[in-house]
Amino acid sequence: MYQAGGTIKTLLDKVADQEYLLPAIQREFVWKPEQICMLFDTLLQGYPFGTFLFWKIKPENRDRYQFYQFMQHYHERDNHHCENVTNLPEREFIAVLDGQQRITALNIGLRGSYAWKLNGKWWSNNDAFPVRRLYLNLLKAPELETGLMYGFEFLTDEKAAQVNQGEYWFRVGRIMEEEEDTLIDEIADDDTLTSDQKKEARSTLRHLYRTIHDKDKIAFYEESDQSLERVLNIFIRMNSGGTTLSYSDLLLSIAVAQWSTLDAREEIHALVDEMKRVGDGFNVSKDLVLKAGLMLSDIGSVGFKVENFNKENMAILEKNWTPIREALLLTMHLLASFGFNEQNLRATSAILPLAYYLYHRKLTSSYLTRSEYAVDRDNIRYWLTRSLLKASGIWGSGLDTLLTALRSDIKQFGSDSFPIAKIEATMMLRGKSLRFDPEEISELAQLDYGNPRTFALLTLLFPGFDFSRHFHVDHIYPKGLFTKNKLTKVGVPAELQEEMIEASNKLPNLQLLEGSMNNEKRQKMPHDWYAQQWPDGNARVAHLQSQAISSLPEELTDFMTFYHERQQTLHARIKTALNSVENIASINTEA
Repeated sequence: MYQAGGTIKTLLDKVADQEYLLPAIQREFVWKPEQICMLFDTLLQGYPFGTFLFWKIKPENRDRYQFYQFMQHYHERDNHHCENVTNLPEREFIAVLDGQQRITALNIGLRGSYAWKLNGKWWSNNDAFPVRRLYLNLLKAPELETGLMYGFEFLTDEKAAQVNQGEYWFRVGRIMEEEEDTLIDEIADDDTLTSDQKKEARSTLRHLYRTIHDKDKIAFYEESDQSLERVLNIFIRMNSGGTTLSYSDLLLSIAVAQWSTLDAREEIHALVDEMKRVGDGFNVSKDLVLKAGLMLSDIGSVGFKVENFNKENMAILEKNWTPIREALLLTMHLLASFGFNEQNLRATSAILPLAYYLYHRKLTSSYLTRSEYAVDRDNIRYWLTRSLLKASGIWGSGLDTLLTALRSDIKQFGSDSFPIAKIEATMMLRGKSLRFDPEEISELAQLDYGNPRTFALLTLLFPGFDFSRHFHVDHIYPKGLFTKNKLTKVGVPAELQEEMIEASNKLPNLQLLEGSMNNEKRQKMPHDWYAQQWPDGNARVAHLQSQAISSLPEELTDFMTFYHERQQTLHARIKTALNSVENIASINTEA
């Protein structure tokens, strides 16, 4: 039978006092800011808030399990894991089995903040994560199309302070810090509002305050059985049937419950964070790490199946965790040395066979630099790059079957070198061929700037760089020159302008350039910039030829001549590079 649990204010006070905690089988907080705003809108509209499932932990059992605090100040980079509770209260407390996302959303909205990365900025940039708090526009009109009645939004304090017509932003957390009458009087004394606006704002604020402080919104069911097995079964039954919990989250919960020495949750999350920080940063998930754990431990069929996460297999994973962790980090450093990062590695599952290979051979960081491994590294880069260039996607459907087969090949044939020929033969048998037909080659020769495959293709065609030095995809003739106004000024006929604008953004006008040089180049015409960088004519010609550039017209009106010449050269080079393992040596020599 469900019980009444009081107000939201009472609920959050218990969270603050650690009367409500999260068991280790719970996943991370995953709600987006708009979901939190929707929750508060739902509350104020008086819709059902949902019920909670609580697990009462008796004092004698408090040290048997791992517990975490609820998130309050979420930061996508620096604080996105719940903090471990090291000093558990010496009394009964509640572990929340169902309701974590809603309670955390309330805690962030009413007592915390939310910082997420701005698009287009690097993860290493602190300014990419402005801290936002939940605000309510007390003058917001209802949105009939969306059904939203209230104007909740996460804003920086600076943004909320800006004065705009029809906006009166109130920081929602203030209702937890100040008395209702004080807040109402503040609105009454605000000379910037009309009498009608004051009335509307006071009404909305009073409704918000009383919804949180006075109305009984909480209903819960409490489980008092102390058996982890029973609780885990309840947890699985509640969360395995829908989209509220991903299957990998569920399996991680099982792993957490079965590791005996290490804290699986902390180990996996810490590894994910460390992998993300390698090089220019990678988009790595705990799903990938879990699957890597299965693959590198030679467990089952690499699939996310409950039977693969039994106690025996989890003991194997825990025992091998340190070398698995080292192999995954070494793999990320290898990828970074190839120039890959979160923006151009379009399929993170592609790293799993590489991690298994490094793990199988027990290779160390010396693999990244020692000359005796140079050919092996080139073979890996060549295979990986071609797998990423397949438009149809090598790393999509049938992934578990493919990974299991590649693991078998590496285990059997990969003791001395990466078995690229054997692996490609196995892939072909499973409909994952790395051969490229003429249509695919023509399509690659027309890749756009910004396509994740473009960087991979250029590294394959022009491998003679140290790609760990932050190389960018750069327009040879600057993109900024290709506007209709500028093309008209230099004499390009109107009927050719659209074609030139489109061509300016495609592969024949793209090259790899080290970041610092790219910043220096800016909007300079290429013949001027190359003359500045390589004053010696012979050296300049040699460099241009290495980049498949036979000529650099000084006038923009001759751009299409340059474009078609380089397009033919690149098409031939792509054809040579992609369809034979033996060609890697010739491509390296040619470049």
